[in-house]
Amino acid sequence: MQFPRLPDWLVYGAVVAALLVVAVGRQERSDAPPPPPPVPGGEGLPLGPSSPFDPSIVVQVPDQTTPGVGTAFSVDDGGTWLTARHVVEGCKNAAIVVADGRGVAAKITLDPHGDAAILTTEGGAPAVPLGLDRPLRRGDRAFHPGFPQGHPGEAASRLLGRENLVVRGRGARTEPVLVWAEVGRTDSLKGTLAGLSGAPALDSAGRVIGVTVAESPRRGRIYTTAPETLRTLLGENRRRTASFAMGEAITTENYGRVADGLRRDLRVAQVVCLGI
Repeated sequence: MQFPRLPDWLVYGAVVAALLVVAVGRQERSDAPPPPPPVPGGEGLPLGPSSPFDPSIVVQVPDQTTPGVGTAFSVDDGGTWLTARHVVEGCKNAAIVVADGRGVAAKITLDPHGDAAILTTEGGAPAVPLGLDRPLRRGDRAFHPGFPQGHPGEAASRLLGRENLVVRGRGARTEPVLVWAEVGRTDSLKGTLAGLSGAPALDSAGRVIGVTVAESPRRGRIYTTAPETLRTLLGENRRRTASFAMGEAITTENYGRVADGLRRDLRVAQVVCLGI
């Protein structure tokens, strides 16, 4: 029995195909392993440095025609306080409220670069410790004790990321800020958080990581100065500020009680603008 003779082109094609299979099989492959599954919403990821390419939020600051009211907090025992710049900008005089109808005059030093200001008084209150060098992660909690709507109150939030605050009108500038999602507040507090401007943003160890400067009620967002803004401001003024010690631990269960204690000790106080 004799097999039929195969065409030459078929023989040559089979040889070429075999050689290709051998050559491909010997190629080195250095593929990377598949990436890990993404973290939902980026929660737990370290917060990177500020960037001009961060999203922006635009706020219009009108000329102040009525006395402002906000919140301030002590950063040393000798009478140095921090608040939001827009609370006291344009004020002839400001005062830290120490009791009903009583206040202590405060000298105003505005931050030329960010929405923060230093107030200086004769005598002071125990300082709130600072935590401006601690690394931040998305999802971190913050607590904001102060005087929303002119009354004692507080809010809780979770860190979403960074944005650039574009201020138009009085004190026009662009500065990096942290953006937080509001997750809780005083039970009886409804509506705006106006008056909470200048309040400290405290981490779960009770340390200051920013100054509360703005809100977006419809989006449920709270904005604070970035830690580097306060580091620069306090460094430029060379003041003796609170050490980077631990404060009282704060949780979602006790932040109202901790806030009451801070206000009672005047570590967090109301600030008023007395003249414009």
